[in-house]
Amino acid sequence: MTYYLSLGSNLGDREQTLRRALELIEQQVGHITRCSKFYYSAPLGFESMHEFCNLCCCVQSGFNPLSVLKLTAEVEQTLGRRCKSVNGIYHDRPIDIDIIRAFDEDGKEIVSTDPVLTIPHPRWEERDFVTVPLREIMPENT
Repeated sequence: MTYYLSLGSNLGDREQTLRRALELIEQQVGHITRCSKFYYSAPLGFESMHEFCNLCCCVQSGFNPLSVLKLTAEVEQTLGRRCKSVNGIYHDRPIDIDIIRAFDEDGKEIVSTDPVLTIPHPRWEERDFVTVPLREIMPENT
């Protein structure tokens, strides 16, 4: 399966945190085939003095979407994330990893409306910090 992930960090050494997240994703989730450059953006949905550093990557994985969600949550925890945003209330965080889009082995887009995991990610097309880096690695589909 092919997963497009969005990663963001606005605390600590943001670029180093994202590099380490990529290493852990490669080790635990699957092979990263493409990765965007860093993209910087203001926080969305909350106020903070800390700008985000974001990127997108493409991962080939044998895991199903819920397993990828679990594995990326473990990467977040390893890198210091202690809680997820709930009910649209956002906050500063050392790392955030979201599954934006996913495709099966035949290239068919995976759609999930599971309460735990919605794919494609809601409102991804409205967020420049996702669309700009995603366009670098997935120009034919954005």
